[in-house]
Amino acid sequence: MRSSSPSLSCSGANSTAASCSVSSASKSGFLLESPSLKTVKSVSNVKFNRRYGAVFKVRSSLDIAGATVGQVTEVNKDTFWPIVEAAGDKTVVLDMYTQWCGPCKVMAPKFQELSEKYLDVVFLKLDCNQENKSLAKELGIRVVPTFKILKHNKVVKEVTGAKFDDLVFAIETVRSS
Repeated sequence: MRSSSPSLSCSGANSTAASCSVSSASKSGFLLESPSLKTVKSVSNVKFNRRYGAVFKVRSSLDIAGATVGQVTEVNKDTFWPIVEAAGDKTVVLDMYTQWCGPCKVMAPKFQELSEKYLDVVFLKLDCNQENKSLAKELGIRVVPTFKILKHNKVVKEVTGAKFDDLVFAIETVRSS
């Protein structure tokens, strides 16, 4: 006898909320794919509750890739592109820095504040050390700090130096486009 697979149906799904019902589920969970958002959602640890029915946590492909909205995520040559791809339509801002750079150290707390302000933007930082030299070269870094702003997996703006106001203007320009 073949067992039935879990079935989940949702209505009104968007990037922030959905109304879903589960016909059957197990602890193994589900994978939801949203064609409109071009993201995959991982649903796991489905728990049943008399009042609310199925209760579960949905993780976006961005969460799965390792970036957290509202904070700066350290990346390297291996994690950078998967996180950028998982960001989908979101704006991505990359802080390219070195440990020894004074202006980089001045910008770091300001960059963190921006990540807490712009929750619809993914903030990443890359230490341009020997280990990440190939990615830094691929992205065309010439000076540190350099901030690369990406949209749809492409660099669309660049700010070089510790120019906070220019960085804010560039982020707002890309977000509104």
